[in-house]
Amino acid sequence: MSSRGSYRTALTYGAVGATQAADLMTYPPEGFVPAESRARIGHGDQRFETAVTQTLSWQIQERSGIRVRVEDQPDDDEVRYNPVTFDERGVPIAPASIGTPRVEKFAADGTPLLTAGTTATLEMHAFGRTVHAPVRVVSIIDETDRKGFAYGTLEGHPLSGEESFVVERTADGSVWLQVRQFSQPASPKWRFLSPLLKRRQKVMAAKYLEALRGD
Repeated sequence: MSSRGSYRTALTYGAVGATQAADLMTYPPEGFVPAESRARIGHGDQRFETAVTQTLSWQIQERSGIRVRVEDQPDDDEVRYNPVTFDERGVPIAPASIGTPRVEKFAADGTPLLTAGTTATLEMHAFGRTVHAPVRVVSIIDETDRKGFAYGTLEGHPLSGEESFVVERTADGSVWLQVRQFSQPASPKWRFLSPLLKRRQKVMAAKYLEALRGD
């Protein structure tokens, strides 16, 4: 699918990758409200690998009642976002940039996994209507014991900000799902509905954690 049109659509916030900052909850990007939730979803290497595949194939969202419509995926020769990086104190040490080529990845069973630069529209029923929330995958977290992704908001999303979904494996073999976000209403219309948006975010965070629990 060609991405030369909407791939160039700008994100609606500036701190790309900041969901991975160690001190996000204390020092979020200016004007944004942070949130974080975490739950144990199992134990062992197989559970970890399964949860990673589920996370990187939109299953957290789909199991939470969200319809995911993938709009665009960047071609191999196109650029994608590189997230800002941070030192151990959470201070940014490199700005967000573009320029890394896309690398196609698949799970062991052949399931295609998310790649940075993918654009999708999340569709959900909220506030008595169907809400369309365009997002772009801005980073893939690919460490030995931490794997997942983050997406950022595009024009038309009720919120402005970023959300990440990371599966973690601890030393005792426990597997955890961590969801982090920072956001603010995207427009005056949505600021008027800010209390409802906050309530909805809490509901969705709980659904996300339940989506992979007990598999």
